[in-house]
Amino acid sequence: MAPTAFDAERFRHEARAVVDWIADYWATLESRPVAPQVEPGSVRTALPAAAPERPEPLAAVLADLDRVILPGLVHWQHPAFFGYFPASTSGPSILGELLAAGLGVQGMLWATSPACTELETHCIEWLRHLLGLPERFAVAGAGGGVIQDSASSGALVAIVAARDRAMAMHPGRPLVAYCSVDAHSSIEKGLRIAGIDASRRRRIPVDAAGAMDVAALAAAVEADAAAGLHPFFVAATVGTTASGAIDPVPAIAAVAGRHGAWLHVDAAWAGTAAICPELRPPVVAGADHADSWGFNPHKWMLVNFDCHVLWVANRGPLVRALSMKPDYLRNAATESGAVIDYADWQVPLGRRFRALKLWMTLRMLGAAALRQHVRDHVAWAREFAACVAADPRFELLCEPSLALVCFALRSGDEASAALLGRVNAGGTAFLTHARVAGRYAIRLAIGGAITERRHVMAAWQTLADAAP
Repeated sequence: MAPTAFDAERFRHEARAVVDWIADYWATLESRPVAPQVEPGSVRTALPAAAPERPEPLAAVLADLDRVILPGLVHWQHPAFFGYFPASTSGPSILGELLAAGLGVQGMLWATSPACTELETHCIEWLRHLLGLPERFAVAGAGGGVIQDSASSGALVAIVAARDRAMAMHPGRPLVAYCSVDAHSSIEKGLRIAGIDASRRRRIPVDAAGAMDVAALAAAVEADAAAGLHPFFVAATVGTTASGAIDPVPAIAAVAGRHGAWLHVDAAWAGTAAICPELRPPVVAGADHADSWGFNPHKWMLVNFDCHVLWVANRGPLVRALSMKPDYLRNAATESGAVIDYADWQVPLGRRFRALKLWMTLRMLGAAALRQHVRDHVAWAREFAACVAADPRFELLCEPSLALVCFALRSGDEASAALLGRVNAGGTAFLTHARVAGRYAIRLAIGGAITERRHVMAAWQTLADAAP
């Protein structure tokens, strides 16, 4: 007999068990090592070679989750996880994800689920106001926003729209794109996917603070234009991965504007800080001249992965570049021009109901709590940086950027790398590294959903105790 795909009573019982398991996991996170000490292949060797022929009970699956999976995880929600950038979540966001899965709708067109589309449009307008982004991105005008899976996808669709716009305006002229050497790798990857050859991709140097050198950008753009090339795309970063540096977007916009280049602002991590009015000015500076601007609520705004919001000042180039409507998708609502079909704003056709988790997070936590979340982390980062500066063995490699601190041992790169290895192997904290001004930097990025000041200060004590 074929298995029942959905049995309401069985689901009630098993869903409660899964929710209890998740709650217990979060309750015990602090007692777990942040990162595993496992060898490659160890998880696979603990799993059966073939899929089961007969159904297994949920209890057996959860037992293997405890026995096999958890020991092989880096616990990104651990309060002492300070690596990379946060991939935060929250109870309301998890519930939104569960509801989206339970509804199982396809939001590719307005006609395939009107509420899915309209809730997304509305939540994105809520966000635009919370961040203080300009009216040029409002859906009531020529612009609008869309939820992508990640900043990588946001950059890719912006590049494709910019490429097609430039090819229509300057047919036959070779296209050139620009970003800083510290821009996220997704920019270069997106350019490569879009067919922009490596010889037409310019990586602009950065200044001592890690921000793009605008004079070098201007020189590169002018030289390319004089050589008969078309500067078509410039990516500016608000909060680089290495050091959290903020590119001078207004000055970059002036250079891009002189040549009609599309300006894309990648504020994936730092964008959340704009919900705090006192932190907003450098984060949104120049947005009123950007063609696209994106950030990740899934990094620092307590929405679980994946959720990237991309705004465009003019949705026309984006829709023209990405729209493809076979006959079986044509419908009266689309033909009327009165609705948004978000499939035309992204690479894939299918769309999950991501807006639900954004909506629930905003409603159930509220903007005031989200602002306090950010303010606490920024304050703790400054306190951590003061500890670093006061210890003669350590040095700050740049000023703290929001909730990110980059530092090193004065004794050199090898000593810093060894210290990071010892701390991470201990399991009580997890940090990652980068290159800052040519130096090996240890990075502490605060952003966890349940991280408290005591966890930050404990991380400093762990580093101080382990340092030579």
